Amino acid sequence: MGATCDSVKFSSNDISYSQVCGRVVGYQYGTPDAVHPNRQDIDSVYLDGVSITRGGSPRHHIWSLLVGVHSNKSYFDNCPCANGSSPQSFIGNDYFCESANPTDSWDPIFYSTDPLWDGQGCDAAEAGCCSDSRLPWFNKTLDAPTTDYLEMRVCVDQGTHTEDIKLTFYELYVQ
Repeated sequence: MGATCDSVKFSSNDISYSQVCGRVVGYQYGTPDAVHPNRQDIDSVYLDGVSITRGGSPRHHIWSLLVGVHSNKSYFDNCPCANGSSPQSFIGNDYFCESANPTDSWDPIFYSTDPLWDGQGCDAAEAGCCSDSRLPWFNKTLDAPTTDYLEMRVCVDQGTHTEDIKLTFYELYVQ
């Protein structure tokens, strides 16, 4: 199985909003690669992690929650703050990134002791990612009010047999 995104859409019920905030709790399986700089299309599997967007054709980026491969060393598949690839221009600074893998291994195991995107349990290489004072909450003010639906996609580029993200909790709010 190759690259995949599983998606859920949330209707606004025609309620106009101009701000989106929320948080996501997830866990790492295997070897996710954070961002994929050669994929510049928001409709592609541009990340290993969670993509939160609004509307379709085209999607509009709200927030990305990236998962890097290692938390303890610098590597190109890590979070941007740990010498990983830079996020795509449509992401900008609207992302959080963390890895739960404290080892140098590439083992396809479930890292159940370190929740992602909470700003805790970060090793030295990704300390910059975990120092964001907004964690675990993201907050995005839109350029203009909209009634678009929200979409949350969980994406991996190598298939779930080698990498995956398991979500245990999420909450999204609009205003």
